[in-house]
Amino acid sequence: MKNYLVPALFFISLGMFSCATTSQGIQIPPSVSDAVLKNVPVSDAEVASGLKEALSIGISKGATTASQTDGYFKNSLIRISFPQEVKKVESTLRAVGMGSLVDDFVLSLNRAAEDAAQSAKPIFLDAIKKLTIRDVWGILTGGKDAATQYLKRTTSEELTTAFTPRIQTSLEKVNATKYYTDIISAYNRIPTVQRVNPDLTSYATQKAIDGLFILVAQEEANIRENPIARTTQLLKRVFAKQDKP
Repeated sequence: MKNYLVPALFFISLGMFSCATTSQGIQIPPSVSDAVLKNVPVSDAEVASGLKEALSIGISKGATTASQTDGYFKNSLIRISFPQEVKKVESTLRAVGMGSLVDDFVLSLNRAAEDAAQSAKPIFLDAIKKLTIRDVWGILTGGKDAATQYLKRTTSEELTTAFTPRIQTSLEKVNATKYYTDIISAYNRIPTVQRVNPDLTSYATQKAIDGLFILVAQEEANIRENPIARTTQLLKRVFAKQDKP
């Protein structure tokens, strides 16, 4: 793993060197164009290091964005709404003048996800460290969300296991559990309705994880498609290989 990081450290250095040297001994001035970078040979170690760097950047940005106040609540792509399977609870309560209770619950649900989001980053980063050369090339030559799909395959189970107690704590911390209990109790007291009691923690955990993957996918696509988003020589060289002529 240390060998993968060596090239990245040279390229990331803040102006300490006037040019960078690849594993083949090729000198690359910092100002060289992307068109030229595209023709510079890239070793497997550099490809692995570059991709891991890109994923780390995307994951860090995604987790930071999600964990900010309103990171979920004011982002229409990942905002957690009332559980779909009990939508009738929401509509019924609003119809009987209890809309404010529902609104408080939805806000607290998103606050719980925001509170817990940052804790997912170490799990993602650990999965990145375990990338093999075969994984790396598969991701680099795959679709625009190939890395995100890799993370889904390799981290979903661990994320669920690790995230569940954190979400539970967060739900209690922001009073979502109380609001939910009040909502379900109020609904179940309404005559003629069928009683419901879905698992709030499971629902919130999955939605929070889904939201993180959406943000990570956005960052991955941005780095693949937008040269300006490639912040180092190494990233530019690795991803320039995949750009259209």
